[in-house]
Amino acid sequence: MAKPKTFKLKARLPRGFVDRSAADIRASDAMLAKIRAVYEHYGFDPVETPAFEYTDCLGKFLPDTDRPNAGVFSVQDDDEQWMSLRYDLTAPLARHVAENINEIQLPYRTYRAGWVFRNEKPGPGRFRQFMQFDADTIGAPGVQADAEMCMMMADTMEALGIPRGSYVIRVNNRKVLDGVMEAIGLGGEENAERRLTVLRAIDKLDKFGPEGVRLLLGEGRKDESGDFTKGAELGADAIDLILGYMAGTTRLDTEGQAELDQMAEIFTACDYGADRIKIDPSVVRGLEYYTGPVYEAELLFPVTNEKGEVVQFGSVGGGGRYDGLVKRFTGRDVPATGFSIGVSRLMTALKNLGKLGREEVLAPVLVTVMDGGLEALGRYQKMTQTLRAAGIRAEMYQGNWKKFGNQLKYADRRGCPLAIIQGSDEREQGVVQIKDLIEGKRLSGEITDNVTWRESRPAQETVAEGDIVAAVTRMLTAQAEDRDKASESGE
Repeated sequence: MAKPKTFKLKARLPRGFVDRSAADIRASDAMLAKIRAVYEHYGFDPVETPAFEYTDCLGKFLPDTDRPNAGVFSVQDDDEQWMSLRYDLTAPLARHVAENINEIQLPYRTYRAGWVFRNEKPGPGRFRQFMQFDADTIGAPGVQADAEMCMMMADTMEALGIPRGSYVIRVNNRKVLDGVMEAIGLGGEENAERRLTVLRAIDKLDKFGPEGVRLLLGEGRKDESGDFTKGAELGADAIDLILGYMAGTTRLDTEGQAELDQMAEIFTACDYGADRIKIDPSVVRGLEYYTGPVYEAELLFPVTNEKGEVVQFGSVGGGGRYDGLVKRFTGRDVPATGFSIGVSRLMTALKNLGKLGREEVLAPVLVTVMDGGLEALGRYQKMTQTLRAAGIRAEMYQGNWKKFGNQLKYADRRGCPLAIIQGSDEREQGVVQIKDLIEGKRLSGEITDNVTWRESRPAQETVAEGDIVAAVTRMLTAQAEDRDKASESGE
């Protein structure tokens, strides 16, 4: 009788998501710590909101359908209310402030780091889950709050080791853009959707260039894959006016322009020159909720894209003023401004600049197991705990202890610097053997016969069990000195 087929589940990573290695996590943590230090220095405090929000709280620009999952990941809870994974950190902050408006001290200065989710088509460098790091000031109506955000962005870039000349904070004002919309006949609530299409098109200037934007403002644009993006269907005169404004050849005297002039004065007074912060009419933040100044952190150094083309790296973060977002919940004006850093994209930039050093974390010292009895295991575990109590990273081997060779193979693959060995003979003598695996590997390349190997017993010491911490510390220090010498000599 034939055996029934066994179903074997295929392990597969969802498209648009990535697994992160220990090295990537440590490098990210180090980068976030530097950003956090700047935010704290400016007087901002942390807050955390959940990954899920009720869908209607995320914003009016979400699609209004029976299942609101276009652009976001949504589920219904047991009360049949729609919830969505947050797609940014700003909308949840607006909900948090509105819900706690009577307890929060305004101005409320806060920062948040967290994962956000987009239910969109993934592609090269485009993921469905990514991390953002935001800073916001709620309750400050003056443009000095916007100017401070821009200066903090500049200071953050430099704290990460990005030199002047390799970045710029570009600033514009949505009130000026609203004036442009009025000038081309797209003012008023009835044109809100079409206006948003225009703004999204303008926001693609750095990606597609003026001619690509011209297509998006007109009939539409087809990309290399054949996908067609419908355009705003503007006339030639309106397109020319918009492109002229973006190029800086058309100036509109508006309230927004006056605010930009005030911000420029603040930048000058604080010695933030145009090499760090620049007023730029081509800046557009695509989201509908921006109501005043908008800004982007752009990196200026060249990189090679997936097509082999040398391009400018581009934006790693941005934000602006969103005075109407909290009002959706409270019914009253609550001014707000803030910016968001794309953590993954910024990490890629720092790697390109050679500024993202891998955080060196020494692999653990391995306490090997020569006896699997309960008493012996307790003794090996105590050795491990003694090393840990002394601040030394250590682990006891947890695999099949009967194959000692596999323990050393494990230590080698793990990159363990030392192995602690205590068999029955060593236990009776009250000693342990400490094998320097790094030095042993080096010496093994210099020894060609077994006799010499046995006689030399390379890089291995026998010490009293009570001296294990001192001996391990000394041997780890010697290894660190060897690494430093090798680094200095360029090996």
